[in-house]
Amino acid sequence: MEGRAEVATISSAIRNAQGAGMARIDAQLLLLHALGTPPALASAQRAWLLAHGDDPLAPGAAQRFADFLARRARGEPLAYITGHKEFFSLALQVDARVLVPRPDTETLVVWALDVLAQTASGIAVDPLRVLDLGTGSGAIALALKNARPQMQVHATDVSAAALEVAKANAGVLGLEIGFALGAWLEAAHGRYHCIVSNPPYVADGDPHLPALCHEPLSALTAGPDGLRDIRQIVANAGRYLHPGGWLLLEHGFDQSAAVLELLAQAGFRNRQSRNDLGGHTRCSAGQFGAQPASVAQ
Repeated sequence: MEGRAEVATISSAIRNAQGAGMARIDAQLLLLHALGTPPALASAQRAWLLAHGDDPLAPGAAQRFADFLARRARGEPLAYITGHKEFFSLALQVDARVLVPRPDTETLVVWALDVLAQTASGIAVDPLRVLDLGTGSGAIALALKNARPQMQVHATDVSAAALEVAKANAGVLGLEIGFALGAWLEAAHGRYHCIVSNPPYVADGDPHLPALCHEPLSALTAGPDGLRDIRQIVANAGRYLHPGGWLLLEHGFDQSAAVLELLAQAGFRNRQSRNDLGGHTRCSAGQFGAQPASVAQ
């Protein structure tokens, strides 16, 4: 009499995935996705997997899990497989049309909020106007608007496909953002109290690019030294900033000196940098022109 095939359980499926080299958290999140758990709830449901480790895994879920594991093993970002990425406590929809938001970019959001709080307390201004250049999924713009709903937040991107993702995220989150299609400041209108951007800053031919092959190359690379787009933004941002307005930029861990020099050449003062979560210098900023007693709208 032939033995019955062993039925996969939740715990054995995760264990086998780990044995094949998959990170435990990735295996857990992919299994929850295979089980139909809404992506926004997946992180909170990881404890459920532990409590139900002996539950059998239905064949359909097991096949979906195997397919997801294969995609992840080929280097596809987890966020593309699940269609979801959390950023600054917001549940964002993401896919291959946009760069996956990184936790380190939250450093830029926190800094922008600090600058805007100082601006609001130092001058009589209502409302504050903020511009996010190269918004992609809308992560930065949406995080800022969610934190300070009274602000006017505008966002641009040269990719119409990326703007579709950002607009969809804004709609789901119920946040009003002014979106415009255009390269960097081409789509800007009027003056802003703060301009923020996480532009491409990887050098063409960087050895880390193959590991990022699933993400849009145009959102990653910026010329031989990775500074092409940052140069363009810095050179033109002053025309769109109120006196005393701030330009905040994310950049590579080894680019802060070059970015600070570009800011100096363009007339920005109070130039400084901040580290990301890993302790690397990730963002640099400067203030344009003199700080006025008040700002006309």
